[in-house]
Amino acid sequence: MPVIAPLPAREPAVGVSVPGSTTEATDDAMAEGTTIDFLTETYRAHYRSLLGLAALLLDDTASCEDVVQEAFIRVHSARGRVRDPEKTLAYLRQTVVNLSRSTLRRRILGMKLLSKPLPNMASAEEGAYEQLERADLIKAMRGLQRRQREVLVLRYFADMTEAEVARTLGISAGSVKAYGSRGIAALRVAMEAAR
Repeated sequence: MPVIAPLPAREPAVGVSVPGSTTEATDDAMAEGTTIDFLTETYRAHYRSLLGLAALLLDDTASCEDVVQEAFIRVHSARGRVRDPEKTLAYLRQTVVNLSRSTLRRRILGMKLLSKPLPNMASAEEGAYEQLERADLIKAMRGLQRRQREVLVLRYFADMTEAEVARTLGISAGSVKAYGSRGIAALRVAMEAAR
């Protein structure tokens, strides 16, 4: 059972008390709140239950232990504000719950901020080759007759049926087939010439 507990402050020599000193002010503050010894004993006695509380809120043991340790440190730092020593355990529990929430929030935020994995991407060489092919295709498309280019773009890039292309261009379905086949033949010749 890991325990991070600070050493109690050294007490002045017996019979030596300097009125108005910082030691006397510290003793008065400690008398009002939870003492280090009481806090440490409460922590030791309830460590497992605090760990179990964190385990109900978090999923891994390391995070649970970190949260419980951090709760002890925070309550230790604020022990002067815990006026009733009987409430020390309640403060420890509430701090464990709050720190667990914060841990979960950070995880959720981290998951949201993580970039989605990239799809299988082509290598730089393949990408450059595709760019060249695309440039050759665009150049070859520009060399087609206007109607052939329109039919091919609507048919293959806009993914329209022959009937939809015919309605869009105001020509017959037979004309769409004719312009399409002539356009593909002209593209094939232009692409082979570019290689």
